[in-house]
Amino acid sequence: MAISLTKGGNVNLSKEAPGLTNITVGLGWDPRATDGQEFDLDAIGFLINEAGKVRNDQDFIFFNNLKSDNGAVEHTGDNRTGEGDGDDEKIKINLASIPADVSKVAICAIIYEGQARNQNFGQVGDAYIRVVNDNGQSEIARYDLSEDGSTETAMIFGELYRHNGDWKFRAVGQGFSGGLGPLAASYGVNV
Repeated sequence: MAISLTKGGNVNLSKEAPGLTNITVGLGWDPRATDGQEFDLDAIGFLINEAGKVRNDQDFIFFNNLKSDNGAVEHTGDNRTGEGDGDDEKIKINLASIPADVSKVAICAIIYEGQARNQNFGQVGDAYIRVVNDNGQSEIARYDLSEDGSTETAMIFGELYRHNGDWKFRAVGQGFSGGLGPLAASYGVNV
């Protein structure tokens, strides 16, 4: 049974699924209010060091850079419409292959051209992030985001992080105004 998290909550993945190595982080959403233009949300992963920054541009995983340099983190591709049931975009992670100098993987989403289209997370409903054990496809943890990102076009959904040798997941739900630029800059990436 998956652990349902609230904003700020965390779960020890290593204890919930002993021997956990390969996971899929799935993100899903539905447009809630629209003027007819389609919503294109994009999942993004940032591999972060102890200083809270990426080590290099290869630690910025998104639709134009689908894999980290060692292949430990892989974006499975861009879903431009969000159509269908289940996860709209996925990021696969091999926890055992995450470099030792990476302490956290931030999982985020942006609304592609959100500012230009006058779209924001307040217009997105049923947004969630979930962590799935690839061995058996069981859902370990899930965080259903509230619709309180009324003006933001970028959002940190959750974070995987190391703590005393274990991997944990934290539900974040923090929005960023201004889209990808300010979000990426906060992690040391210039876009």
